[in-house]
Amino acid sequence: MSENKNTNSGKTLWTPARLAFTILVLSLLAAVGISSCTSGDEAHKSPPGVAGNGRAGSAPPARNAAPAPITILPASVVDAELKAVTGAPIKLSSYSGKVLLVNLWATWCGPCRLETPELVKLHKEFRAQGVEIVGLSTEDPEDSADAVREFVHNYNVDYRVGWSGQEVAIILMQGRDAIPQSFVISRSGRVVKRFVGFSPTNTLPQIREAIQEALNDKAAAD
Repeated sequence: MSENKNTNSGKTLWTPARLAFTILVLSLLAAVGISSCTSGDEAHKSPPGVAGNGRAGSAPPARNAAPAPITILPASVVDAELKAVTGAPIKLSSYSGKVLLVNLWATWCGPCRLETPELVKLHKEFRAQGVEIVGLSTEDPEDSADAVREFVHNYNVDYRVGWSGQEVAIILMQGRDAIPQSFVISRSGRVVKRFVGFSPTNTLPQIREAIQEALNDKAAAD
């Protein structure tokens, strides 16, 4: 008799109400966690010195050591020849005089997959106004070549895509342990705003606002 009671108790543990509540809690936790990827998310290969999440450096940065934010991209970044998925190498200096959004991402990063279709839409919306987007994967260019090409095809990416390489990733990421990261740069070369992580409800309108600010940058006329 006691065994039957235990069995019946186990059957009634997951009632429809409890199951629905559990699914709701798990959904909320997932929604909170999709804003960015960190080093613990995936152990994929990246360029030497860049962790699987695209972070620069092999050791985590000190929590109290926040580097000064980049206000102008250094020459070592804008003049670097970066391997591209198709065509000639990517040089950020070739976008001088345009508003540029540089996006650091990886094929295995969930938030990156959420963000990419929105970047494609933004590119179509603002391209006629002189806005360009460059997507730079933080993955190893040899190991991820097929995956990145497939990603570009599947998501109908119409802007240039390539790989950041070790040095550029280290400089841009400044030790921040998360991707995607995006930089909106004005025609004058000023970094208008940097975004770490992605939220469709919060990040997207902020990116659009930063692009508009970059388009209105008076310093570009100097």
